Parts: sequence; C-alpha cells; structure tokens
Amino acid sequence: MHEHGGRVRAAAQRYGIPAPRWLDLSTGINPHGWPVPPVPAAAWAQLPQDDDGLEAAARACYRAPHALPVAGSQAAIQALPWLRPPGRVVVLAPAYCEHAGAWARAGHTPVPVAPPDASEVTGLAARGDVVVIIQPNNPTGHAWAPDALLALHQQLAARGGWLVVDEAFVDAAPQISLATHSGRPGLVVLRSLGKFFGLAGARVGFVLAAPALLETLRDKLGPWPLAGPSRIIAAAALTDRAWQDATRARLIHDGARLGALLERNGLRPAGGCALFQWVATGQAAALHDALARRGILTRLFEDPPSLRFGLPGNEDAWRRLDAALTDVAQQTAAAP
Repeated sequence: MHEHGGRVRAAAQRYGIPAPRWLDLSTGINPHGWPVPPVPAAAWAQLPQDDDGLEAAARACYRAPHALPVAGSQAAIQALPWLRPPGRVVVLAPAYCEHAGAWARAGHTPVPVAPPDASEVTGLAARGDVVVIIQPNNPTGHAWAPDALLALHQQLAARGGWLVVDEAFVDAAPQISLATHSGRPGLVVLRSLGKFFGLAGARVGFVLAAPALLETLRDKLGPWPLAGPSRIIAAAALTDRAWQDATRARLIHDGARLGALLERNGLRPAGGCALFQWVATGQAAALHDALARRGILTRLFEDPPSLRFGLPGNEDAWRRLDAALTDVAQQTAAAP
C-alpha cells in the first residue's frame, strides 16, 4: 500500500497531539464541500438502482457522451490495467503513485518520465502502449493544453494504444478537461467527487470512455459498485450548478491566496492548482516535521523533496498556517 495524505490519526500518535487539534492540509480536498442533505431511509434498505439518473447527471455535468460510475476513481485505476495485455505504460514522475503501481501489478512495465513540456507531450506516444496523464498533475499542478493531449491520443489510438487522463483535480478548470472527447476509442478519462466536491468519503468516481470499454469494465467490476446513498448524494451534487460555479470561483481565489501566503514566508510554489500548492525544497522533510510538531499536516514527497499544501478551511486556519510558517522560519534563522 502506498502512503497517502489524510493520515491524521497516525500523525496524532507519532507527535502526541490529539487528532481534533490538527490542521490537515495533506489531502487537497476542498474544505468547503458540497452540503450533503439527509439521505432517505429507504436508500439504506434496498439495493442500489442503476436507473436512478446518476449516469445522466454525470454526462450532463462533465459534458461527456458516456459515463460509468465507480467506487472512486481509485477503483478504475486498479481495474483498467487488467483490460489490456501486458505492455509498456508511460507514467509521470512525480505523480499520483497508484497509477504506476496498478499497471505493474497487472504485469505491465511502467516507464517513468518527467512531466514534459507542451511541445514534447506528443513524443510520449513512442515510449509506450499506454500513456497516463494527470490533468492537472498531482502534486506538481502542471497542466497541458487539451489540443496537445488530443494529438497524443490520436498517435496512440492509431496503433491500438490508450491515453488515460486522470482529472481528479480538474473541476476548478473545466476548460482543460478532455471529457467532451471521451467517446473516442482509446481515450479514457477519470473523474472524482472526492476533491472539488469534498465528498471523498462517499467514494464516487466516473470513467468516461467509449461504450465498448465501459461495458468491459462494468463486467470486471460486477454489480453494485456504488452504495445507494452514495449514488443519491452524487446525483444531487452533480446537478447543483449554482454551488459548482460559486465553489469554482472560491477555490481559484483561495488557491492564489495560498500561493501568496507561502511565497510571503519564503516558500515560493513551484506549481499548484486551485486545490493545492506544491513547494519543491531540499528542506521538505525538515519543514514537514516542524509543521507537524505544531499540529499542521502537509503531504511530504521524497523524490523530488517537496511538500503539497492543501487549502485552509477558515480564517483561523489561515492565520495558524501563516503564524506557524513564520515561527519555523524564525527558529531556522536563529539556529547555529
């Protein structure tokens, strides 16, 4: 199992700080998630209904021709590699580690590459049978022009290859999504309600792809991949356009605010997006530890040494992060 953000209980035990006192900035989850209403009691007493309008809500929200609900995009990440014979799979590094691991477990050969520039992205087609892109990338926040990715897809599809695009963090920037093109053979787009909607616990994601691939994946996953209450919540969130528009504007503002706060404290982000900022520094491990000793959890990456900061959820949290970074900087400067 790879390590992920959000492990507050483990941090509480390690640092001796009770879990309720932690400020968790390690996940990149929207701290102001969609307001979940009460779920009808009947939803707990019957099997999930696959004709409840969830797929239609996803297609309309993402402007995609086809959509298959899955138990979070992680379920698709683990299942998709088993739908192809073993081959070479280009994966970004650094990037969300579960992609490379899932393809390797299915007998494929991951080919790690540094995130390429826009002019170089089409060159990835020559390096593998499948290319996995995270748009925007996690943790660097790098994003590619949709036209460049579509050109990459065309090269791969011409010889039976796939382009898999993980759009877990794209909801705040829908103009760079490939969802509208996802009906093309060989293009697989993954979406999630965990980050933008703040519904990580519901475990809801979608695979957007051509019908034949979705049917094969549906057979692989089996019946009832989503709990009934999760389906009800997801359909309502996907149709709440007013909340989505307001949240998009808020996240863009807060992402810029976080970048400015970090830079003001001598930690200029090397990348990021609306939901997180990424700081590359050789002192990442020491900074992660120093903030943890103050009850602030960040996401530490070892290669390259870096930290990902999620968004504080209220003004007290913003002030707490600012004060902690100032305190750490002062103690570092005073150290012999």
